Amino acid sequence: MSADAHTDALPPASADRLRAEMVAALTEWGSIRSPEVAEAFAKVPRDRFAPEAALDAAYSARDVVITKRDPDGRATSSISAPWLQAEMLEAARLTRGARVLEIGSGGYNAALIAEMVGPDGFVLTVDIDPWVTERAARFLADTGYSQVKVVLGDAEHAADEYGPFDAILVTVGAWDCPWGWLLAPEGRMVVPLRFATITRSFTFVRDGDRFRGLNPTVCGFIAMQGAGAYRGREAVLDGGAVTLTIEDGPEPDVDALGRALVEPRSELWTGVEVGGGEPFDTLNLWLATAEDRFGMIWQDPDRGRDLVQTAIRWHCPALITRDSFAYLALRDAPSHATAAARHEFGVYGHGRHGADLARRLHDQIKVWDRDWRRRPQPAFSLHPADAAVPDPAVGRIFRKRHTQLVMAWT
Repeated sequence: MSADAHTDALPPASADRLRAEMVAALTEWGSIRSPEVAEAFAKVPRDRFAPEAALDAAYSARDVVITKRDPDGRATSSISAPWLQAEMLEAARLTRGARVLEIGSGGYNAALIAEMVGPDGFVLTVDIDPWVTERAARFLADTGYSQVKVVLGDAEHAADEYGPFDAILVTVGAWDCPWGWLLAPEGRMVVPLRFATITRSFTFVRDGDRFRGLNPTVCGFIAMQGAGAYRGREAVLDGGAVTLTIEDGPEPDVDALGRALVEPRSELWTGVEVGGGEPFDTLNLWLATAEDRFGMIWQDPDRGRDLVQTAIRWHCPALITRDSFAYLALRDAPSHATAAARHEFGVYGHGRHGADLARRLHDQIKVWDRDWRRRPQPAFSLHPADAAVPDPAVGRIFRKRHTQLVMAWT
C-alpha cells in the first residue's frame, strides 16, 4: 500500500474524533477565537493532506508534519502546526467572497481558507516545488476543494497577474516581503519574517505608504527558496552537533570555531532570574537591537549536550564572531529552594574572544532586565526599500532588498 493511500484503511470515526479533539484544544488555548475558523478546522480532514503521518500525529494541535526532506535531511516542505495555522487565519480576518493568496503550498491550509471564503471567494496557492504543487492539487481535488487554484512558480512574481488580494498568508520563512503592492487597500498580510536570525509572524496592515506590523508571534518556518531565499552565515560544528547562525558579516572560520567548541570556556552568571514557563522572547529582540554580532546557536538533541549547554534547544541567543562565540545558559537560581522552577541566566564563552563576548552578552542581559523586560514589545513597521526612514531613538532598521523593517522600543 502506498503512503498516500494508507489513510483509506483507517476508521473514519477515529479521524473525526481526533479532529474534534484538536479543535477543542485550539479553542481552549485561544488559538481559535472565531466560529469561522473553528468550523473550517472541524470540517477539513487534515489527515488526508498528511498521509505519511500517523493519525494522532496528523491531528496533534502543537506539532508540524514534515512532508519532504532534502538529501542532507533538512525539511523542505511541511504542514504547519495547527495552533500556528489557526493564529494566522484569525489574524487574516477572512470573509466570505474574499480573494486570498497563500505563498507556500501543501493543500491543507488552502482548504481551510477555501472553507472560510466560501464558493464566491478565490484562493490561489503558490509553491516553487513541483512535488509540492502536484501533491497539493491532488489532495485538494480528492477532498472536494478543486476550486483552489494551485500555481507552480517562484513566489517573488508567480501571483503578480492575479492581484489584488484581500489577504495574503505566507507559510514559509521569508527574509523579505515584496507582496505589499498586491494587497487591497484594507487587506491584511500575515508573514513570518526573518530579521537578524529571528522569525516573527507579523500581521501587516497598510498605514499610508508603510505597513504596521501587528501581533509579532514567535514561530519557525522552513526557509523560502528561489529569488526570495536568504541563507545568511552558518557554521556547522562537530558534524552537526552544534550549529551557529548569524545574518551577515564575515564568513565564519569553521575550523577555529570547532577548536573553540572543545577548548576551556569562560562562564558568567547574571543574577537575572526567570520562572518556569515564563516567556523571555523580548530578550532576543533587545539583543538584536544592541548587538550587530547577534545570532543563534542550535544543538543536536542527541549529540550536542556534552559540548554546549544552551538555555533552550532552538533559537538560543548568541554573540558570534569569525572565530569565537558566547551564548545564553541557565542554572537553578539561588532562590530555587524556596521558589519552584526558578532559573538564573548565565553566559558561556568559547574561543579567543569568548570572554569578551560573554561579558558583552552578560551586560546586555542586565540592560534588558533593568530597562526593557517589563515593557511592551517594540513596535514594528515595514517601509519600501527606497523610503527615507529616520533611525528610531532606541531600535534598529533591518534593510532588505524590497523593504526596510523598523523595530522601535518605546
